[in-house]
Amino acid sequence: MIHTVAITGSTNADLAARLAAGEAVPEGDWLVTDRQSAGRGRQGRAWSDGAGNFMGSTVVHPGAGDPPPATLALLAGIAVQEAVSPLIPPPAMTRLKWPNDLLIGPAKLCGILLEAVGKAVVVGIGVNLAQAPAVPGRETIALSHFGPAPSRDLFAASLARQFALELERWRSFGLEPMLRRWQAAAHPRGTELVVGEPGEEPLRGTFAGLSADGALQLTLTDGTTRTIHAGEVRLAQS
Repeated sequence: MIHTVAITGSTNADLAARLAAGEAVPEGDWLVTDRQSAGRGRQGRAWSDGAGNFMGSTVVHPGAGDPPPATLALLAGIAVQEAVSPLIPPPAMTRLKWPNDLLIGPAKLCGILLEAVGKAVVVGIGVNLAQAPAVPGRETIALSHFGPAPSRDLFAASLARQFALELERWRSFGLEPMLRRWQAAAHPRGTELVVGEPGEEPLRGTFAGLSADGALQLTLTDGTTRTIHAGEVRLAQS
């Protein structure tokens, strides 16, 4: 079920509040909004909305035998890429960037935000269909760059179907096949990356794939490999 509202503060916050109040929000339900007045990204950063873009959230209820909940960010990235790829004419192509971005070239097309509420996980996704919001220090792009903006409602239905399929695969086959697919869809190994939150001394290295649990592997200039479980990751040239 896809529930659409004209405007809200944040679809993630709305679903989180319902879960915190004890409501049984089922998997497969999505909350999608036309406009969002208090959208946010990592570290509580403001995320500007745009009319015609996709802004929506869903809930996952991880079970005892499921892969680590944090890997839902990788799952969501694959789902978005599968939904977006048919809408982009060649030679343009998308690339995943750990842990939660979808890029076209160096420009950000999509952002993903996971928030835990008790044992549940709220998965928020924003995709620039019609407009590319200004993000300080980041290049952004919208699918309208390549032609008429896709229908938000048709895209929402496509994404919901793909997310449900990827969730079934995640549960049925485990993490390894998903990690292989994610790495095949990411920027190439050897891509120069910068890791570090604003105000921190950045850590520089090259992409060396993912660990068995989905963490980023970063090869440093001295040849050693550092495992990154959390942090702001940027392409070195962007």
